[in-house]
Amino acid sequence: MNKFLIAIGVLVVLAFMAFGWYQSGYNKMIALDQQVKSSWAQVENQLQRRFDLIPNLVNTVKGYAAHEKDILEEVTRLRSQWGQAANIPDKVAAANSLGGALSRLLMVSENYPNLKADQSFLELQSQLEGTENRIAVERMRYNEAVQQFNSYQQSLFGSFFASMTHLTQPAVYFKAPEEAQTAPVVKF
Repeated sequence: MNKFLIAIGVLVVLAFMAFGWYQSGYNKMIALDQQVKSSWAQVENQLQRRFDLIPNLVNTVKGYAAHEKDILEEVTRLRSQWGQAANIPDKVAAANSLGGALSRLLMVSENYPNLKADQSFLELQSQLEGTENRIAVERMRYNEAVQQFNSYQQSLFGSFFASMTHLTQPAVYFKAPEEAQTAPVVKF
């Protein structure tokens, strides 16, 4: 009888340990998934801020640089592409394309001394630069969350919990586009 109680006690302890392990791993998978989603939401917040500033910047530049129509139309077109993007990879591609177009638009301002001295342009440019810095920080945080999620998901126990939570697809990293590897040229 004494051995029977000890065996029951050992089984109960093992069951609690197994349940604790299962609960811990399952909860970690859910928490990592939520961190990726939360980090992406912050990236989107900053991208939205950028896209909200663009019409004001474009209109300000239009007043000074009417013949720079192509770049202004491209920025407007790329801005609408981001709004139409349905998933994270499409939004990443649209945001990267728009970032390059914005760089070219800001370079256009170098050709217009009056524009560079205009207070509204300077304020918009400052806000856009601050927003670009915020985007860079949020992209970094998002990629860190993706790295943690993907690493756990691919680990021995993590893959078990990923299948249990139906979170088997690796999260997508936010990567810089190819053209970002070449610095823009500013000519005076």
